[in-house]
Amino acid sequence: MTTKAYGAHAGDKPLEPIDIARRAPSANDVQIDIAFCGVCHSDLHTVRSEWAGTRYPCVPGHEIVGRVSAVGTGVSAFAVGDIVGVGCMVDSCQRCSACDEGLEQYCENGFVGTYNGRTKDAPGHTLGGYSQRIVVKDAFVLKIRHPVAQLAAVAPLLCAGITTYSPLRHWKVGPGKKVGIVGIGGLGHMGIKLAHAMGAHTVAFTTSESKREDARKLGADDVVISKNTAEMKAHAGSFDFILDTVAASHDLDAFTRLLKRDGALCLVGVPEHPHPAPNIAPLIFGRRAIAGSLIGGIAETQAMLDFCAEHGIVSDIELIAAREINDAYERMLRSDVKYRFVIDAATMGAE
Repeated sequence: MTTKAYGAHAGDKPLEPIDIARRAPSANDVQIDIAFCGVCHSDLHTVRSEWAGTRYPCVPGHEIVGRVSAVGTGVSAFAVGDIVGVGCMVDSCQRCSACDEGLEQYCENGFVGTYNGRTKDAPGHTLGGYSQRIVVKDAFVLKIRHPVAQLAAVAPLLCAGITTYSPLRHWKVGPGKKVGIVGIGGLGHMGIKLAHAMGAHTVAFTTSESKREDARKLGADDVVISKNTAEMKAHAGSFDFILDTVAASHDLDAFTRLLKRDGALCLVGVPEHPHPAPNIAPLIFGRRAIAGSLIGGIAETQAMLDFCAEHGIVSDIELIAAREINDAYERMLRSDVKYRFVIDAATMGAE
């Protein structure tokens, strides 16, 4: 079946309206009419071949919310009319130790990305959510329990939400813990909301004085301007956990010095150029750690969506028409969005 989409044919070409083919649902497939798709910085990196291995035509989008329009004969968990989501993965090997533990994001044979992942379907790789419709294996479809009026703002939870929720849960963030969130962007603003909702004393780090009040409105108990040496020094040795969402190369030592003994600095932003090598002395002498985290498995992503529905958490978004996507990319590069663009899929085909 043919569906309208926005995609690029080369790294130096803009996104443009294209027609793509979707497979007919097989026994374990769910067909989804897409309502909204969030715009992630990973989309831009992939479309523009800033990361190696982009396959064209490239249709990005892995923050998908929509309504089920058909199900395969073997599907029992979903029915036509259900409101559902699809995140960063649409398949994995389902037989390695990671998959057995519900950690499909760490599949030892490589998970299949919602876009740019290898597949038997034409054109040989997955095409993502900048489109009107998608067909996904039922095991990788998620239930959405938020009110219908919030669905556009729910879409970024499928990447930005789970990317921050997973490490916060893994490092047992909660009451009695002091937690730092570095960066107030698409990921960081979700990290602040989630850490606050989990009951932690939440401190936001930003290089911009102008974001101090915004961070407090998002739920930060305190805000530190990371360029201010005195403000940073005042928090030395006091954090149980710091989540670093910044996707640009920067000095990690400034944050490892803020950790308590046994504290951890977790990185979720992937910089274009490597971070400067950290000083290992604060790690050794404080048994501190620098770690990383990648999205979450399907079960954890469902838990995140349920947690956010229960606590009334959604992303702060700017809703755009599909034809505005190239301008949105340029604005995203300038950090000119609070805090996530979301495409209204109803505008597909309305050039």
